[in-house]
Amino acid sequence: MKERVRNRAGRRGGGIVGELSAEFAGTMILILFGAAVVAQVVAAGLGDHDSIAWAWGLGVTLGVYVAGRISGAHINPAVTLSFAIFRGFSWRKVLPYMLAQTAGAFVAALLVRWNYTEVLAKFDPGHTYKTQIVFNTLPGNGTFPVSEWGALRDQIMGTAILILVLFAITDLLNTPPGANLAPLIIGLLIVAIGMAWGTNAGYAINPARDLGPRLASFITGYHGAWRDQYGNLYFWVPIVGPLVGGPLGGLLYKFLIARYLPRAGEQEVGRLPEPEPAK
Repeated sequence: MKERVRNRAGRRGGGIVGELSAEFAGTMILILFGAAVVAQVVAAGLGDHDSIAWAWGLGVTLGVYVAGRISGAHINPAVTLSFAIFRGFSWRKVLPYMLAQTAGAFVAALLVRWNYTEVLAKFDPGHTYKTQIVFNTLPGNGTFPVSEWGALRDQIMGTAILILVLFAITDLLNTPPGANLAPLIIGLLIVAIGMAWGTNAGYAINPARDLGPRLASFITGYHGAWRDQYGNLYFWVPIVGPLVGGPLGGLLYKFLIARYLPRAGEQEVGRLPEPEPAK
């Protein structure tokens, strides 16, 4: 998710293959922590909502640290699309990045499904929506009466918040975190979204995070994976919502913040000049 960082030779090693490998690995790390913590809380009864929010946030942090140097660690198709629209990311890489992210999420979900086979079968022998939520999101978290349209609204708004703040964190003309702390701050952003925007749609805010595990659950016994607990076709909501909300958040950042930031070398009104570094 960070701005892309070039290596000492001025080019990132491995080219597009290396970048896709990094996106695969970073997203896999994210889901290995995220899906596993939901399995632990839902099926084993260990932990609570806060455990889920923190593990997802730390999963993002660790995924960004894993992939950031090589690919920029988007680990989210909504991020990739928004960077292509507003940050000059190459359009020819958009679809390959999205596929690599979804593949990483798919493989990670298969590993979680395999590891928690006994626990899931004990808690939910029929593999119903009660544990389907381990792998993919459901409206109202499978509990509250939220329609797919209410969940779509939630996903648009939640992803817009994600991208708006992410753009601020990674904008060198704003006040970006120093000392390579951006991944940690991005993880805290995910924790905050989970704690504040998790009820209506499980805060997928990431099409790969939902689609990859949903497919993994479907081929391993969750035959209702494409629908919600009401029987409505739901899988499209956490895909369309983030892909709409992400660019919306980028647009808001551009017109509310970025246009007013001083350009490189300009003196900010009302601020003292930065001291010259010691030589």
